Amino acid sequence: MQLKSVLFFLLTASVVNGAAFGQTPIVIKFSHVVANDTPKGKAAERFKVLAEKATKGRIKVEVYPNSILYKDKEELEALQLGAVQMLAPSLAKFGPLGVKEFEVFDLPYIFPSKEVLYAVTEGQIGKDLMKKLESKGITGLGFWDNGFKVMSSNKLMHLPADMKGQKLRIQSSKVLDAQMRALGASPQVLAFSEVYQALQMGVVDGTENPPSNLYTQKMYEVQKHVTLTNHGYLGYAVIVNKKFWDGLPADIRDQLDEAMKSATKYANAIAQQENDTALEAVKKSGKTTVYVLTDKEKAEWRKALLPVQKEMEGRIGKDLIANVNKEAQKLGYK
Repeated sequence: MQLKSVLFFLLTASVVNGAAFGQTPIVIKFSHVVANDTPKGKAAERFKVLAEKATKGRIKVEVYPNSILYKDKEELEALQLGAVQMLAPSLAKFGPLGVKEFEVFDLPYIFPSKEVLYAVTEGQIGKDLMKKLESKGITGLGFWDNGFKVMSSNKLMHLPADMKGQKLRIQSSKVLDAQMRALGASPQVLAFSEVYQALQMGVVDGTENPPSNLYTQKMYEVQKHVTLTNHGYLGYAVIVNKKFWDGLPADIRDQLDEAMKSATKYANAIAQQENDTALEAVKKSGKTTVYVLTDKEKAEWRKALLPVQKEMEGRIGKDLIANVNKEAQKLGYK
C-alpha cells in the first residue's frame, strides 16, 4: 500500500506540474524609449492590460519604458534578433532599416490634419507600408499617434531665417536631415535618451518634438523658446518579431490583434489631449516662452519646407508622396 501511495503521489505531482507548465504564460517583452506618462507609454500599459485579459493570462506583457532595455538606435536590431518581442518605434526608424517608404511620415507639412493622417494610416497606404516590413522579419500591428512637432531652441524662432546656423537634434532620417538643411540649420543625429543632456550641455541648440515629449523628458527646462510650427508629424508603428508572432497559436494572435485595435483607438484618442496638457504645463513653468506663428509666418515656414517633398521623391517614391497628397485633396485640402 505504501508503494502504491508513493506512486500515486508522484503521478499526481507529475500531472499537476505538467498542467502548471502548460499554463506558463508566453512573455512579450515590450520595449520603448519614452516615459510612461506619454501617449505611447500609456498606450503600451493599456495594451498590456487588454492583452493579458483577452488571453486569460496565457500572455504576459512586460513593458520596459524610458530606454531601460535598449536605446532607440539599438531596439530594432534587438527585435530582429528576438531579444525583445514588441516595440513601438517612431516611424522615422524604418528608413535606416531599409524601408525608405516610411519616411513619407517625416515629410514636412505632408499631413494638414489628423483626419488626413488617419486616412493614410488606417487605409490602404498604411496596410501596404506595414507589409513592406515583413521582409525584415517584422510584423506590423498598428499605427499609434503622438502628434505634430514644435521647434524648441535657446534662440527665438519666428521665421525660417531664425534657424540659420543652429544645431538641431534629429532622429536618424534623411528626410529630417533635408528638412533642417532647408531651414539653414545643422542637423545633429542623437539618441532620444541623450537629448536632454545634449541640450543642457549646449552640444545642440534645439530640437523638434510633440509637446508631450518636450514636457515629459523635461527638455523645456533647458530650452528658452518653443515655436508652434506643427511642421512635421511624429507617430509610431507597433511591431513584433515576425517569427515569434507566426509561432503563436492562432487564437492568441486573434486575441492580441483585438487588444491592439483597442489600444490603438485609445492611443489616438489621448494623443492630442496629452499634447495640449503638456503645452499648458510648459507655459505654466515659466521657463520657456511659447510662440504662436501668425498666418504670414506660417506661410513662410511652409514655403521654406515644402520643397523637401519634391527633393525626397527619388528616395521615398514619387507615387507614394502623390497618393498621400491625394488623400488630403479628397478631404478638401489643397
